[in-house]
Amino acid sequence: MDAQTCLKKLEYVGVLAFATVDENGAPQIRNISAIHYEPEAMYFFTAKGKAFCKELMADGRVQVLGYTKYKEMIRLSAKAVPSPETEQRTRIDTIFEEQPYLANVYPGDTRYLAGIVFEITDAEIEYFNLGVNPIFREKYIIGNGQITFKGYTITDACIGCGKCAKDCPQRCIVSGKPYQIQQEHCLHCGNCYAVCPTHAVEKRG
Repeated sequence: MDAQTCLKKLEYVGVLAFATVDENGAPQIRNISAIHYEPEAMYFFTAKGKAFCKELMADGRVQVLGYTKYKEMIRLSAKAVPSPETEQRTRIDTIFEEQPYLANVYPGDTRYLAGIVFEITDAEIEYFNLGVNPIFREKYIIGNGQITFKGYTITDACIGCGKCAKDCPQRCIVSGKPYQIQQEHCLHCGNCYAVCPTHAVEKRG
């Protein structure tokens, strides 16, 4: 798996959930399908008068989520920015060619008056597959995206009792000094953190 494959999978999903935060700090989610993909970028169309556009212009931070029929969750965390003005018309036309239904929503030249294309070129992508055993998760970046670390790790305070491994639902903790969590198979459920008698398990991030 890699970032480009994740983007291709999102393209196959089609309709994605885009999450932003409004001026009152309330979460907002929209389903968006007016999207064009390139190997290291995503471009999407919305209307300038929508609250979604206002939120993106004010802050830009967005999370994009897709879920495949194979139980794969792909989450993209990024900052969206408007495409350069000189590229707007071309980007709009490309998206409308790939999504013909949009011509019924914005017929003729109304697409250029109403619409704006945002681009995501720097992002963290998280791939999370619940359809395999053990589960598999990994993070990738496009452009100058930054990876944030989550989940748990086991410190040198570990006494090797094995309780964390016994209570791990994905059996992803292996013995050692200290015990080790196989991060690519970790659910982030927190069982190891809860049961460790010496508090050797710490949260990451």
